[in-house]
Parts: sequence; structure tokens; C-alpha cells
Amino acid sequence: MSLKEILEGLVQNNEPITLSDSNKEWNAGDLLQKLSPVMLKRKAHIQPGLYIAEVSDAGYLGSVLFKIKQI
Repeated sequence: MSLKEILEGLVQNNEPITLSDSNKEWNAGDLLQKLSPVMLKRKAHIQPGLYIAEVSDAGYLGSVLFKIKQI
């Protein structure tokens, strides 16, 4: 699954969350508009309530892209 698909799902379901990186908190809709197409194509995994992490080409979880915070 791509990061774009995850973010679109969060927007569509109107999830009451914010996503934070090391600098700022975002809502999913803002990230869809601000992230580059290359970033949005990255393979990712969402662990509901915890994080969105990058997935390597080998299928392993990599670095956490965003932490999930309930509103």
C-alpha cells in the first residue's frame, strides 16, 4: 500500500487524528496536498493508533514516517 492510499483512506473515513513528524503536526488532507508525488508513492504500513511506517522493497518495516495522535 502506498502512503497516498493510506492518507486518502484516513481522509475518506474522516479519522479524528493528527499525524506528527519530528517538526510538526498535520492532518491527512494537508499531507496529501503538501507531500511530493515521490513521497506519496512510497510503500507504507499503518498501525492504527500508533504510526505510519515505511516498508522496504523486501517487505520489512522501516522508519516511522508519522506518529498517529488521537484528537
